[in-house]
Amino acid sequence: MRGVVAIVGRPNVGKSSLFNRIIGDKLSITDDASGVTRDRIYARASWLNQEFSIIDTGGIILRDEPFSKEIRAQASLAIDEADVIIFVVDARCGITSEDQDVVNILKKSDKPVVIAANKVDDGSLQDLIYDFYSLGCDDVVGISAIHGIGVGDLLDRVLELMPRRERKDYDEGIVKFCLIGQPNVGKSTLVNTIVGENRVIVSDVAGTTRDAIDTMFVRNGETYVVIDTAGIRKQGKIYENAEKYSVLRAMQAIERCDVAVIMLDATEELSEQDKRIAGYAREYNRGLVIAVNKWDAVVKDDKTMQKLEEKIRVNFQFMDFAPIVFISAKNNERVHLLVDSVLQVYLNFNRRISTSVLNDVLQDAVLLNQPPMFNGNRLKLSYATQSDICPPTFVLFVNSEKHMHFSYQRYLENQIRDNFDFVGCPIKFQLRKKE
Repeated sequence: MRGVVAIVGRPNVGKSSLFNRIIGDKLSITDDASGVTRDRIYARASWLNQEFSIIDTGGIILRDEPFSKEIRAQASLAIDEADVIIFVVDARCGITSEDQDVVNILKKSDKPVVIAANKVDDGSLQDLIYDFYSLGCDDVVGISAIHGIGVGDLLDRVLELMPRRERKDYDEGIVKFCLIGQPNVGKSTLVNTIVGENRVIVSDVAGTTRDAIDTMFVRNGETYVVIDTAGIRKQGKIYENAEKYSVLRAMQAIERCDVAVIMLDATEELSEQDKRIAGYAREYNRGLVIAVNKWDAVVKDDKTMQKLEEKIRVNFQFMDFAPIVFISAKNNERVHLLVDSVLQVYLNFNRRISTSVLNDVLQDAVLLNQPPMFNGNRLKLSYATQSDICPPTFVLFVNSEKHMHFSYQRYLENQIRDNFDFVGCPIKFQLRKKE
C-alpha cells in the first residue's frame, strides 16, 4: 500500500491549488471564497517515480462559521489516515491565531509535518518563511502553488519523511477483485456466499463493514482474493465516525485489485452515487464487472432484466465494456456466473496481442475507414504495438499526435474489441510521432 499525504490548513491559503499542482489536474475546486472545498478529495500522485495517495481537506476553522465543524471533522480524519502532513500557510499574512490552533491539532497526531509557506511568488518574499519556524516544526518550505515554485523541494522532503509501509502482496496469478458499492447493497453477504462460510459480519444495518477485508478462496483450481470494502455513502453523510475511512479504504482496495465489482441494488433506483462509485473504479483503470444484487426480491416479467440492463447501459456509458451479472447473494443465485465473469475479465486484463496480428487488424480498420481531417491535417497510422497489460495499453506510431480526433480513437478501440476479447477491460492508447 502506498503512502498517504494529507494537505491541511485554515481556509483560503491555497490547499486546493497545491493539491491540483501535485496531481497535475484541476480535480479540486479552487475559489477565493473561504471554505469552498468542504469534502475530502483523494487522488493518486507521483514524484521521482514514487507513487502516493494525497488528500485535500477543507480548511480547519476553530470558531463557529458555516461548515466549520464538518471541515474540522474531515481534516481530523485525513490526519488520522495520513503518513505525512503538509500544513499550508499564507506567507504574506504571517502567523495567525488559527495557524497556531491548527499546529496544536497536528502535534497531537504525532505525524511528520512539513509547513508549506504558500504565495512566495518570487525570491524577494523568501525571507517571509522564517517566522513560521516559531510554530515548532523543523521543516518549512516556501512555495507558490499557482506557479509551481518550490513544490519540487516540498515533495522531496515529504518523500524523505514518508515511512515505509508493508504492502499486502499476493503471488502472481492470484485473481484479486474488490466489491464496491453503497452501504447495505450486499457486499458482505456475497463474500460469505462465495467462500461458503460466515467470514464477514452481515447485518441489515448499513455500514457494518468498516475496513477493507481480504478473504482468500480456491475455486476450480484458481486462487482468488476478494476484498470487501465499506459502503461509500453519498456526500453529506461522510462525517459520521462509523464512515470516516470508507472512501479512502475503498480507493486503496481498488488500487490493490485486478477487477472491481460494482454492486448495485436491484430493488433501488440507479442513483448519482452509484455512478460516482463506478467512476472511482473507472478512473483507476481496473477491470470492471457490474453485479446487480437482490434480484430475487424483484417482481419481474420476461423483459425486466432486459429493461434494467438497458437502463444501466444508458447510465454507465463510460464503462459500456463491463459485463452485467444479475445475482442474489442471499440465495446463491448466479453467483457462480459472477465469479466466472471476474476470472474472464482478469484474463482479458492480462491479455497480450502479437504485434503482427494487431497491425493486420488496425491496417484493415484504416482501409475500411480513413481518418478524417483534423486541425487541417490527416492522421497517418504507421505502426502499432502493445506496450503493457493491466490495463491493455497500445502505442500507435503516427505522423502527428495532434491529428487524431477522439472519435477516431474510439473507432480504433472498437475495432480492437471486435477482434480480441477485452470484455471488462479499459483500453489505453499512447500516441507517438514516427520520426
